[in-house]
Amino acid sequence: MQGGRKTIKDVARTLGVSAATVSRALAGNARISAETRERVERAARDVGYVPNRAAQSLVAGRSSGFVGLILTDPGYGREDSYLGEFISGLGAGLATHGIDLFLAAIPETQSELSVIRNIVGTHRADGLIIGRTSEVDPRVEYLAAAGFPFVSHGRTSLEYPAHSWVDTDGAAAFCEAFEMLYALGHRRFGLVTIEEPMTFRLHRTEGLVEAIARRGDPAVSLQIATAPRYDGVRRHDAICALLSGPDRPTAVLTLFDGLALTVLEEAAHLGLSVPHDLSVIGFDNISSSRLARPGLTTFEAETTRSARESARMLVAQFNAKTRQTVPETLLIRPKLVLRASHGPARETPRRQTTAIEHTGRGAPK
Repeated sequence: MQGGRKTIKDVARTLGVSAATVSRALAGNARISAETRERVERAARDVGYVPNRAAQSLVAGRSSGFVGLILTDPGYGREDSYLGEFISGLGAGLATHGIDLFLAAIPETQSELSVIRNIVGTHRADGLIIGRTSEVDPRVEYLAAAGFPFVSHGRTSLEYPAHSWVDTDGAAAFCEAFEMLYALGHRRFGLVTIEEPMTFRLHRTEGLVEAIARRGDPAVSLQIATAPRYDGVRRHDAICALLSGPDRPTAVLTLFDGLALTVLEEAAHLGLSVPHDLSVIGFDNISSSRLARPGLTTFEAETTRSARESARMLVAQFNAKTRQTVPETLLIRPKLVLRASHGPARETPRRQTTAIEHTGRGAPK
């Protein structure tokens, strides 16, 4: 294998397998085991084999050699630093199959669904990755009906229509956080959430509410602060109102780390010590959570793994033989990352409250 362009046969000789096996493995054929695919991909890199994208496209019935990632609003990624990690993981996962990633940012003045229809109709991409999945999502309905390969990062509320998705188990995570805080003596809880009907909001809220219900402790109360995701002023106002009342929560769970960091900021302005006066839990484990003071206790969402699994699922769909199989799904259990923003409850005076109260306009379903 000295000099010249390396071929599939070179990779096959290295591994002692057939060229057909190498070809199927690099194309993401579901009949090839994950272990074999990994061995083939590693050997291809070692010998310097670069797939002929045009030939692969003809064999698989594809045309562009690109996969699109839909960025759905002007705020996406502005506060969520996990987006860079997701893009990096997705690009790396696709690159092992000789596929390039392009980003489709949707302008405020343009319909997202119209952009997706255009991509599908013009075959500018062989498949799509969509994020910020809503409880009821027209993008999922359209792509499933069109039979176009796609994977969603997140689920719809009823997981219908059936499609491939990767998601984190937010319900289980919020249940785990509640039980940990309950064991530390907390009985007055707060939830900081968003108005937008994202499915991750639904699942995480349900996980907390159901955990409270299972305890059946009348001493437990929950106050909910809600604001639009990218409205910083209303976010600060809602959190300030939540933390300023005489019966304020002693523990606050937040939908994602960006909200948790705002809680830490507002607590400092109000003279509340974290975790002495207030425990705060985030979600996603973004880089800022490690740098916060105190360090933010949060959940590791395994963003890179989610991205690579999304790439793998999408590539598998490109093989015509697997198109009609049951869609593949993956629910990842987040890992609790213990830092310094949580601790035992400190008794403070309180007045009688209802079981659940809401702060801010709107409330989660």
